[in-house]
Amino acid sequence: AIEAKQNAYAPYSNFRVGAALLTEDDQIITGCNVEISSYSLTICAERNAIFKAYSDGIRKFKAIAVAADTIDYISPCGACRQVISDLCGDIDVILINGNNETKILRTQQLLPFAFTDKELNKKDLS
Repeated sequence: AIEAKQNAYAPYSNFRVGAALLTEDDQIITGCNVEISSYSLTICAERNAIFKAYSDGIRKFKAIAVAADTIDYISPCGACRQVISDLCGDIDVILINGNNETKILRTQQLLPFAFTDKELNKKDLS
């Protein structure tokens, strides 16, 4: 994640983020944030790594690390939390600050009461 951060394209915010996704078979898929002048089209590092893995047919993961040049730990945004929950499940999420210190949480800690495919299959109780 720290190495992937070096590839970030952040000309507007100068807020570089890198992610490294650890697969079940110990491959590492990296991603970085890529900014677009229309911010809503920007892709976060976490989603970049996860979508790369999915496009290569990889579906099982152990952990994702997220690194930035911040004093505090960087945490995935809400959209990335939802993508991690949906596509990776309850995995370790390793947060890395600018001093390369780490903090490990689980997906469910970052997104309690997540909306998942289970909610789509629930019956109406009325």
